[in-house]
Amino acid sequence: MENTILIQVTNEKALGLLRELEELHLIKVIKQNFSPITIKLSDKYKGVFSKEDTKSFNEHSKTMRKEWDNT
Repeated sequence: MENTILIQVTNEKALGLLRELEELHLIKVIKQNFSPITIKLSDKYKGVFSKEDTKSFNEHSKTMRKEWDNT
């Protein structure tokens, strides 16, 4: 049976449990210290929106901020 899953460890105690499971030959740790590739949002969405959409969004954001500050 070969099922592969990706998990994110959020607690150091979980690493100990995973090591114990591997020692019992119940699981196999394929890769350690795996960090996802991070892409800046500006790079990710570059060219997705037209210049008109971008300008409209910026103006709308400015208006919303002013309204928020006035409350």
